[in-house]
Amino acid sequence: MPVRSHPLHRRWLARRRRLRKWLRPLPRRANVAKYPVIKWFADAARKRPYLWSFKRPQVLASLYAGSVLAMMPVYGLQVAIGVVLAMLVRGNLTVMIALQMITNPLTLGPIYLATHTLGQKLIGLTGYGAGASEVGTHINALVVGGIVGGLGLALVLDLTWRLIAWEARRFRGQLQALHERFDYRHHRDDGTPRDS
Repeated sequence: MPVRSHPLHRRWLARRRRLRKWLRPLPRRANVAKYPVIKWFADAARKRPYLWSFKRPQVLASLYAGSVLAMMPVYGLQVAIGVVLAMLVRGNLTVMIALQMITNPLTLGPIYLATHTLGQKLIGLTGYGAGASEVGTHINALVVGGIVGGLGLALVLDLTWRLIAWEARRFRGQLQALHERFDYRHHRDDGTPRDS
């Protein structure tokens, strides 16, 4: 049976198609200039290879910084701040921008309500963050709740990413073993195909 018709190879192709579909609407080096806010930074972004790297340090930096930014009360400015923040923390721009999509017009109310409630409880427990006025305390509650909620979200995403990365390494190992078995069966010791 040819390697391309093996179920493991077909699963790999399906995974690749699914990943490309998920990444299609997000900024990549090739299409960064078409995004309204990001296009102002397109030249600077193309010159920084770490913004496009999916290696562990860049992904983790973006996961943590992006999750906190997504929970902060800066809706509307998140993408612009995210681009600058990705450059500052040397993180992956695609991951950073994807995290900013968590806060959208549909989720904005529930997220800010949850971060405000969390912030109020933390301010009540610690006393830290109480403002000079009630408005100041509410703003501080949004910020404190956003930081703590964002770090909690980042921890969950970090653990999920590590699990997915481990599974992907295991899958790649199985796929590599399949290719080696296929090459071994269809080639002689001198490297020529067995059919010739």
